[in-house]
Amino acid sequence: LEVSLIHCVAVLVIACPCALGLATPAAIMAGTGVAAKHGILIKDAQALEMAHKVDTVAFDKTGTLTLGLPQLLSLTPLTSDAKTWLGLAANLQSGSEHPLAHAVVQAAKAQGLAVTAPEEAKAVAGLGSEGVVQGQHLLLGSVKWMTTLAAPAGEWQSQAAHWQSQGATVSVLAQRTSHGVQPVAVLAFGDEPKPGVQMTLATLRARGLRLAMISGDNAGAAQAMAARLGLTPDEVHAEVMPGDKAALVRRLQHNANGTSHVVAFVGDGINDAPALAAADVGFAMANLNAQGQRGGADVAMHAAGITLMRGDVALVAGALDISARTVAKIRQNLFWAFAYNAAGIPLAAMGYLSPVMAGAAMALSSVSVMTNALLLKRWKP
Repeated sequence: LEVSLIHCVAVLVIACPCALGLATPAAIMAGTGVAAKHGILIKDAQALEMAHKVDTVAFDKTGTLTLGLPQLLSLTPLTSDAKTWLGLAANLQSGSEHPLAHAVVQAAKAQGLAVTAPEEAKAVAGLGSEGVVQGQHLLLGSVKWMTTLAAPAGEWQSQAAHWQSQGATVSVLAQRTSHGVQPVAVLAFGDEPKPGVQMTLATLRARGLRLAMISGDNAGAAQAMAARLGLTPDEVHAEVMPGDKAALVRRLQHNANGTSHVVAFVGDGINDAPALAAADVGFAMANLNAQGQRGGADVAMHAAGITLMRGDVALVAGALDISARTVAKIRQNLFWAFAYNAAGIPLAAMGYLSPVMAGAAMALSSVSVMTNALLLKRWKP
């Protein structure tokens, strides 16, 4: 009876699921901890688990793949002089956080123009802005917006087409009068890709991932930037309104041919929040704007499962990698924890393990699981 009792105690000790209970949380804590050390903040275990399954990565263009600090390349006046329209455009844009608005304001200040707040101003999502400046009702926005407003054909169209063919982002300044909308100047902007983006995209493609670039810019500017980044024309989705980004992400998730994909979306602005929420994994990039603030990125961070604390696209590849390694560690831990129990219980039942030896084996299994998880601390993106 005493021997049987000892065997029962040994079985109970060796059957303790301590290591099984530690297997998953230990790996998750180690993985998220080392990721945070390198600027990758993972909000929850679901995002960490899903990231390694991603087979499609969609990127917002401006501020994500590019610096997001466009410069005013040209202002072509259609009436009056360039300086007059630049000053009016800068006043209209003075309260906006949009990168193009900052470019206009900076260009005006560089020419010594005083920039003041407009009498009235409102943003038209995905199209531009409208307001009253010095008694004039002005609009500044995309070519698509001017076409929608039935702006009369003229030189502005040829100027816009010229700059779009050069890969520039084009905005049109117009006056709203009793006779309709009349374009008065064409503005062309240029942006630069972030350093190392082309290499990162090539790395992701080499891993077998599908890539996509989503932009609200005109097709010419989007395709020109895509060529610089090494993206193919069919990987570019241009002239996408902010409200349509989420719908495009859902189309990438479910192709017309019936195949499904796990899609990650990478964005940095307030208008990316719906797409970040719609994606299987959302990556919010915490870029700094021209004023050194995150601006709309705070909203994006709330919608995303993973936040990249630097404007470095390489962190996307790093996040996918640490996710895969963490999930691998979880599986390894569960295997070895179960193996200890599976091997130890029969041995204890047959009397080959005393309670003391069973306790030592259980302690060793927990130490093994923790040590294996902590090996993630050596990871670098």
